[in-house]
Amino acid sequence: MSDAGRRHPAAYGWRAKIGVIVPPTNTVNEAEWNLMAPDGVTIHAARMALHLDTSSDTGKAALYADVERAASDLAEAGLDAIAYGCTAGSMVQPASVLSDFMTKVTGTISVTTAASILTALGALGAKHIAVATPYHDALNAHEARFLEAAGFDVVHIQGLGIGAGGPEEYPQIARTDLGDIKDHIVSADRAGAEAMLVSCTDFPVLGLIAGLEQELGKPVITSNQATFWAALRAAGINDRFENYGKLLKDY
Repeated sequence: MSDAGRRHPAAYGWRAKIGVIVPPTNTVNEAEWNLMAPDGVTIHAARMALHLDTSSDTGKAALYADVERAASDLAEAGLDAIAYGCTAGSMVQPASVLSDFMTKVTGTISVTTAASILTALGALGAKHIAVATPYHDALNAHEARFLEAAGFDVVHIQGLGIGAGGPEEYPQIARTDLGDIKDHIVSADRAGAEAMLVSCTDFPVLGLIAGLEQELGKPVITSNQATFWAALRAAGINDRFENYGKLLKDY
């Protein structure tokens, strides 16, 4: 690559530097993003408390305060894009309001997982979706309401029940056996669904996407894949990938 093609005069991240904010217990997001990152693109992470109350005035105030702090810290690294990598924690209405806020306070173009999922489903032309999550019923209901408010038809949503006993259960999500995750996703599919959404940035699904798309005969969107795609495109990186699903292959 010539000097003219370098965005950053650095040994690493010379094409783009992308930041991601993840919940404290998350061990999957950064791992999957680093696996997907093409040459010349580096990933830089910050941790932030998990916010599940995104609707009450108190909950929104706490979310925005923490997001501003974490995003501002990341922005000091001179990044090309910043993502808030948490599915449930970024489910706000309208979906773009949180990423717009991040962009405004940092001066760096920003995306969120929830909004990235909506954009990805829109790019694929999928309106009727099945959803597989590791979550408990209350969080699934919250997600279904968010998706339906955005104009999508949730044909079926199915969780593993993790978190029903409290937030201390959330680290179990990343430890779920890959065979069990695959079986769960397949069982959550429905004939009327045009796409399968696998929700949660701490759910290790990356290596299953290609095989699932072949088996199910439809696109598979995951939280990390969709957010990574949106962050890459926001940073001006338009690479296509063969192994991470139709979204990153064709869009």
